[in-house]
Amino acid sequence: MITVVGVRFKKAGKIYYFSPGDLPIAAGDNCIVETARGVEFGEVVVSPKQVTQDEVVQPLKQVLRLATEDDHRQVEENKIRAQKAFDIGLQKISEHGLPMKLVDTEYTLDDSKLIFYFTADGRVDFRELVKDLASIFRTRIELRQIGVRDEAKMIGGLGSCGRSLCCATFLGEFEPVSIKMAKQQNLSLNPAKISGICGRLMCCLRYEADIYKESKQAFGADGCPGCGVVADEFFHDLESQEDYYSDLLKEDSIKEVDYQMLVETAEIEKQMGKRHTESNNKKSRSKQDKKTQSKKQEREAESSNQKSNENEAKPRRRPRRKKRKPKSRPKSNQSKGQKK
Repeated sequence: MITVVGVRFKKAGKIYYFSPGDLPIAAGDNCIVETARGVEFGEVVVSPKQVTQDEVVQPLKQVLRLATEDDHRQVEENKIRAQKAFDIGLQKISEHGLPMKLVDTEYTLDDSKLIFYFTADGRVDFRELVKDLASIFRTRIELRQIGVRDEAKMIGGLGSCGRSLCCATFLGEFEPVSIKMAKQQNLSLNPAKISGICGRLMCCLRYEADIYKESKQAFGADGCPGCGVVADEFFHDLESQEDYYSDLLKEDSIKEVDYQMLVETAEIEKQMGKRHTESNNKKSRSKQDKKTQSKKQEREAESSNQKSNENEAKPRRRPRRKKRKPKSRPKSNQSKGQKK
């Protein structure tokens, strides 16, 4: 077993294990440690504890010392300088015409390195940009490409639930999320509803995925067989009964606050009942009007059909032909001669 402490360098960042040595360290203290990026300022979030060697990445580095007032002052100065470096970086990127989006800048505690975080659709040739930035800041420059989820984690924002993003609040690492989790939870597969501001599937789909998986293994894909009624549907059925709240008022175990609430809900229920009866009366009247109109239309159709049938039943009379007058034939010359 090895004694370690958990140190975090950013808000909602990943926790790394370090050896506390003989230092009196507790959770909430700030400390100075040496990492692969250089000397870093971190916060102890996990108090000293015993872990196995399999849980530790060797070689285990040691905490150098506890943070002092000068270290806190240096951190605040680095934040101001990093903001100025961010503005200069934006200007230089536009001058070089590179297809990249600058997200954040960061100085190490000992000013040995200036890190630029950016996003891009593909690989970017930024060698000339690094030379230009190194000539301005006179320190080691590192450009690190990150994904859209890391961008959302750094910038922060509000999710569709109205609360701060989970990745920017408490999630230390991104866990894989698949569309299968949304199907298991019977959620809408509309990408706009199950995607976060980063454009990827929401991390919160992972929270209840194991519970849905276990319930389906226990009760089957169709839920509890033979139950017939789901708990939520049963609740709504009870709530839709008449005089539900007025019956609850008769119970003795209800507190004063609940009693006042139930009185108000009972009054609202009565008003809703009156509105419901009025709407039903209007609907019945409209139905009767529609029935009368349909009957009139049927009668008119029947009368028109009867008239057409009567006209078809009458025999058609043929029109009388006019008598033709016989044509007068011209007399021949022979007949004239005989008469003479």
